[in-house]
Amino acid sequence: MERIKHRITHYWSHRAESFADQRIREFESEKRERWLAEFKKYLPQGNPLRVLDLGTGTGFFALLLAAEGHDATGIDLTAEMIHGAEHTAAILGLDAKFQVMDAESPELEPESFDVLVSRNLTWTLPRLARAYQEWYKLLAPGGVLINFDADYCGAAEATAEIELPSNHAHKQVSAELMAENDSITMELSAYQQPRPQWDVQLLIEAGFERILVDTSVYKRIYPEKDEFYNPTPIFTIAAYK
Repeated sequence: MERIKHRITHYWSHRAESFADQRIREFESEKRERWLAEFKKYLPQGNPLRVLDLGTGTGFFALLLAAEGHDATGIDLTAEMIHGAEHTAAILGLDAKFQVMDAESPELEPESFDVLVSRNLTWTLPRLARAYQEWYKLLAPGGVLINFDADYCGAAEATAEIELPSNHAHKQVSAELMAENDSITMELSAYQQPRPQWDVQLLIEAGFERILVDTSVYKRIYPEKDEFYNPTPIFTIAAYK
């Protein structure tokens, strides 16, 4: 399992710079308000909330919520991504904390966050059950995990033939890196069951009490095929402690 995590980290270290540039463009686009509208459906009352962005990448969700006045922290296993997040925060003039850390076993104080958020992370975790158990511990009572993800392994074949716009991120990735992405996806499929049904089961086992699933969120976030378009239908899972 550590080998696949090393492969994922190595892959994203090569994409960190271009990924950061695209996330800045997304932050400055209409997508920013779309994401905020989805978050506001699930966020607890109060400001500032203590927010942890798991698998933050170059900090998009952490900075999105920091701009709303929340106390945001982002962690990621890839050091290049964390460097990108810090650079992005400086460009946008926003204050958030970033650390290199494994999201499967974060070394943070129990009950130290009101909100946990993640985007396109959980499908890459070979020990997802363990991750949900660890995340439950991090939440204060009444806190919520808001997870945006997709069944990337299960949908890989169905989405492979979808035509993407010329400025899409995947069009800018080398054939070698795309082949590595496909290989990683195939290997990760061995650890997974159909989602989000599997996630709900794991979250209940981890102790979460109220779980909401929205499988239509992709229609609101990605109604047009632009450079940010995700051809795999994403879902939202909001799980409350």
